[in-house]
Amino acid sequence: MKILKPLALAFLLPFGTEVASAYVPTGITPEAKIILATDSLKLDAKLPFDNEVKTGKLANGFQYYIRKNTEPEKRVTMYLAVKVGSILETEKELGLAHFLEHMNFNGLKHFPKNDLVDYLQRVGVRFGSDLNAYTGFDETVYQLPIPSDDPEILKNGLQVMRDWAQDALLTTEEIDKERGVIMEEMRGGRGAMQRMRDQYFKVMLNGSRYADRLPIGTEEVVMKFDPEVIRNFHAQWYRPDLQSLIVVGDIDPVQMENEIKRLFSDMRVPKTPQPRTKYKVDLLEKNQFVAVTDPEMTYTIGQIMIKHPEEKIVTVGDYRRDLLKDVFNSMINSRLSELSQSANPPYIQGGVDISGFLGGLDNLGAFFVSKPGAFEEGFKAVVRELDRFQKFGFTETEFKRAVSQIAKNNETSYIERDKRKSDSYVNTYLAHFLEENPALSNEDRYQITKQLLPTLTLKEVEAVGKEFYVDKNRDVIILAPEGEKDKLPNEATVNTWFADIDKEELQAYDDKVSDLPMLAKEPVKGSIKSESANTTIETKDLVLSNGVKVVLKPTKFKNDQILISAYSPGGTSLYSDADYMSANFAGNLVNGSGIGQLNTIELQKYLTGKQVNISPYISERWEGIYGSTDKESLKTAFEMIYGYFTAPRIEDDIFQGTISKQKDMLANRHNDPNFVYSNEMQRALYGDNIRRVPYNVEELGQVNQARALEIYKDRFADASDFTFVITGSFTEDEIKPYLENYLAALPSTGRKEEAKDLKILEPKKAVENITRKGKEAKAMVRLSIYGDYDYSEKENVAVDALETILSNKLIERLREEESGVYGTGARFNYSKFPTGRFSFMIGFGTSMDKYQSLINSAIDEINKLKKDGPSQVDLDKFVIEEKRQLEVQLKENNFWSSRLISAGQNQTDPTYVTRYLKDVESVTPAAVKAVANKYLNTDNVFKFILLPDAAEQKAEAAAAAPAKK
Repeated sequence: MKILKPLALAFLLPFGTEVASAYVPTGITPEAKIILATDSLKLDAKLPFDNEVKTGKLANGFQYYIRKNTEPEKRVTMYLAVKVGSILETEKELGLAHFLEHMNFNGLKHFPKNDLVDYLQRVGVRFGSDLNAYTGFDETVYQLPIPSDDPEILKNGLQVMRDWAQDALLTTEEIDKERGVIMEEMRGGRGAMQRMRDQYFKVMLNGSRYADRLPIGTEEVVMKFDPEVIRNFHAQWYRPDLQSLIVVGDIDPVQMENEIKRLFSDMRVPKTPQPRTKYKVDLLEKNQFVAVTDPEMTYTIGQIMIKHPEEKIVTVGDYRRDLLKDVFNSMINSRLSELSQSANPPYIQGGVDISGFLGGLDNLGAFFVSKPGAFEEGFKAVVRELDRFQKFGFTETEFKRAVSQIAKNNETSYIERDKRKSDSYVNTYLAHFLEENPALSNEDRYQITKQLLPTLTLKEVEAVGKEFYVDKNRDVIILAPEGEKDKLPNEATVNTWFADIDKEELQAYDDKVSDLPMLAKEPVKGSIKSESANTTIETKDLVLSNGVKVVLKPTKFKNDQILISAYSPGGTSLYSDADYMSANFAGNLVNGSGIGQLNTIELQKYLTGKQVNISPYISERWEGIYGSTDKESLKTAFEMIYGYFTAPRIEDDIFQGTISKQKDMLANRHNDPNFVYSNEMQRALYGDNIRRVPYNVEELGQVNQARALEIYKDRFADASDFTFVITGSFTEDEIKPYLENYLAALPSTGRKEEAKDLKILEPKKAVENITRKGKEAKAMVRLSIYGDYDYSEKENVAVDALETILSNKLIERLREEESGVYGTGARFNYSKFPTGRFSFMIGFGTSMDKYQSLINSAIDEINKLKKDGPSQVDLDKFVIEEKRQLEVQLKENNFWSSRLISAGQNQTDPTYVTRYLKDVESVTPAAVKAVANKYLNTDNVFKFILLPDAAEQKAEAAAAAPAKK
């Protein structure tokens, strides 16, 4: 059983809700009570700060935020925020703020050399996934999520934060070793986007200091700076008055505050601290234009940026104005989305957003991805919609839908307030410290928004949009493939386009909505035929009257989240290669269209304000449904499921628009070295098999609208072999009526199907394939091994251990010892059906002169594990990581949904999850050594290598060669 990799949980409390309420909960702050208790809102009142967080400031200026939160339990997330980024660097320090971030992982007062990563791995913290940091223009932030149920781990976690704050060792030896790592990070970021960014950044950033202070720095400084320079930078800027510690989790806030005071009060303050200048991007009061091309760019992007002074959210009035911007963004993007779903869309993708920018500025940003050779059409389409809004405004129905969606999001956030993750709170307080953004309590945000939202008017939203959509401080930026260069406009042409659209006789937007119900008739109710309980994992298996199987897993992990998935064997495997493209596109085409009596646009408008999303799919071996809903939208969710079975559609506009966009996206993909590399890799492994290699325009032409719908209907014609898995915040009494009224009413013919074994296997004999594509002097490497696999619970655990241990050893060897890579790791995938197979992969990027030696080092690490097996210490890191991850995952609906689906599809025991840790704890070094020898034949390794074009490589070699005398 593979533990699910953690998802980044971005919990954004949206702005909005329903009608104002006279009820003021006891948890609301006094300031908010004053705001809410009056008949007329006090718009000039300052927004209240979260009353559930403990804050403080030490005598040396060090600040802290502490909040108790038990989601997840036995965990705490700590962030150290430092108001120091690349913007503070001098010319001789370019890149050193970022370099210093790296050095805080390579030797601290209490954790010398690589002891920090080693210690944290031994307590279940993963480097990269959990333990991490980033450097921006204006800040450096370190993050450490750790277990909080062990006092020793908690104590050491705080010590890490204290060492990060001021006690990096910065030894010359470690500095010199890290130069290569950062060079590989820099090298990995080089390519078309970087080269174009270097050309347009000065325009976008108005020639400000920011344009010359990219955090990655320069090769000249990174490779040659004197170590004393970074030590001086550290001493000058890593000081308490520029730092804050944010601690949120399952901890005692009083005890935590005492520990922070004990550890951080002695931090040194320079006798004459250098002022921390706050740099700005000045408005130039003029319009700018820049068009940039690159031979490796695969599509053309147009951007319109209209810059304005930043509007901070400090008062209730500021907050209200931000709500107006949110409503504007929602309405204008709904129109652009509708336009993109036409039969001949004017662009591949487009959007508009009023938001914060950088350096004290906000902006109205519009962008679109152009169809090849059709930049003018896309540009004018986006500008035309902005002009249409400017001339006619929005409709009341659009306004009500946008407000209802924001209101629904706010209600959902409030309902889930006691399930809010610690990371969400941390990010709120981080933005408060770094940017002085508001940090409202859950109660305050909900109640203030609830009272504000009904006061918004359509005229105010339109006024805000018109304030931002002006002709001053406007940048037009074009990024395009080199081959499109002659087709791109110059500044005069773009200005003519703006003028031409101004003169057009536009028509007001027609907001077409349907009053028809989704389903033409109500389903014929079925029944529940049998029930059986699985008390071990608290699930219930039901069989309905039409043969549909249902697995119910009621939980309390969320207050109002219900996940619904379904699967049935078959998929595209049952269709010939001639039908494959139609089968492959069928699910997406139906999902992109409407349902029953509602077309796609009508359906999207109907679903606005509802917390529901249901989608059908057809994969190689399965077809099914996936999605989620809240209790209020359960009926809608089951109507959608019933509709996707009984009344699917593929609309002409959706079909034509989808195929058109796909063709457009294929046009320049061979410019991209990564695509060419991947394409050659897949063809080396699978020949020209249409099911494994990227399709071309000719193959795309094989997608037939009628045949795709026919295949879709065939896949969903018989529900008797479908299994539905429903997980989340429901009771059996709440869910059973929907099972009877909708799922038991699905069509059933009783056919028996199994997915077909296509016997698409990798070659038995490994090959080495070198792809030459690209301008940059860098190499990409993928080492792979394939073969038959003995799928079993114990075998899977041993292989998972091998993957983790080898990944750690590769980081230690290739990154820390040899300074040859920025990131690397091993991945071991295995499957049970149609036959047991595995794929093993190691990947990394590096310089051209190092890739062969690093390949040898990677294979050497495999051979070491095969010869000696892992140490008990390395194995223990795997065990504790799995244990700590499972503690959290067992309280997630997504985890249970995935586990139950996997057990059903793989025909394994769903209760194994309760025994998994026992197998993990019993795995031995000998077992890991055994699977390494069983599967990792280093004499048969596929080697796929990407190098620059031969001409580019030759030029690089000539530049590096010593001059002849």
